[in-house]
Amino acid sequence: MRQSTFRLGSAVASLGILTACASAPPPRELLDARQAYDHAASSDANQLSPAAVHDAKVALERAETSYADHSDDYGTRDKAYVAIRKAQLAEVLASNERLKQQQVASRQRANEERQREARMTQGELEQAKQQLSTTQERLNQADANLSAEKRARIDAEKKAREALDALAVSSALAVKEESRGTVITVPSSVLFASGKAELLPGAQAKLEPVAEALAHEEGHKIVIEGHTDAQGSDASNLELSQRRAETVRQFFTAHGVPADHLAASGVGEARPVADNSTPEGRANNRRVEIIIQPLESR
Repeated sequence: MRQSTFRLGSAVASLGILTACASAPPPRELLDARQAYDHAASSDANQLSPAAVHDAKVALERAETSYADHSDDYGTRDKAYVAIRKAQLAEVLASNERLKQQQVASRQRANEERQREARMTQGELEQAKQQLSTTQERLNQADANLSAEKRARIDAEKKAREALDALAVSSALAVKEESRGTVITVPSSVLFASGKAELLPGAQAKLEPVAEALAHEEGHKIVIEGHTDAQGSDASNLELSQRRAETVRQFFTAHGVPADHLAASGVGEARPVADNSTPEGRANNRRVEIIIQPLESR
C-alpha cells in the first residue's frame, strides 16, 4: 500500500505541473476525475487491473493538459468525464479479477482435497468423503446464494435506474452521474421561501417522486446537501443550508426512506455552480443536492 501511495503521489505531482499554468479554477468534472483516479490508484486495482489504472492515468493527464492549455472549456470537461469512466472501469475490472482469483483458489482447495483422499486408508477415505460431501453442499449453497444475490442486486439496480430515469423525465429535475454517485438537484426556490427552511405548500409534490425513487436504492447511503448563494454572512448561510438539508431529510424519512440511509449536510455558499454576481447565477446556486453514493466497493 505504501508503494501504491508513493506512485499515486508521483502521479499527482506530475499532474500538478500541468495544472500550474491554468488560471481558472478547475471544472467540477476535472476535480471528480482526480478523485476517481485517486480512489482507483490507491485500491488493489493497481495489482489486479494495472493496465486499466494506467489508461485512467493517461486519460486524466489528457484532461489536465487540456485544462492547462485551454482552462475550463468543453474539451476539458469531456476529457475529464472520460477519465472518470476509465477510473471506474479499472475498479470494475479489479473486482472481476478478484472474483476469478477466489474461484481459482476454491478449485485449488478442492483439488488438494482429492489428492489427500488418494493417500488415505479406506476408513479415512469414507470419513473424508463425508466431510467433502458436506463441504461441497455448503459450497453449492454458497454459490447459489451468491448467484441469487447477484441477480437480486442487478434487478434492484435496474429498478433504481429506471426510477431515476422516470424521475428525471416526470419532474424535470437534473439527474447526473458523478464520481461521488448519482446526483439529483432540486432548486431551493421550489422548496423554500427566501431565508426560510420550512417547505412551501407545493414542495411536497416535487419531493414525493424523489422519495419514491430513493426507496428503490437499497443499501445505498444517501447524502442531502443544502447550498446557498453568497448573499448574507458565511455563518448564516451555513446554518440555513443545514436546516434546509435536515428538513428534506425529515420529509424523506416520513415518506418511507430508511432514516439510517440518510444524512443531511449544510454546505452554505462554499460550492457554487454559477456566478453569484448575477440573479440567474445566484438562483442556480440556491439548491438542494441529493447524492446517492455508490455501493460499498467504496
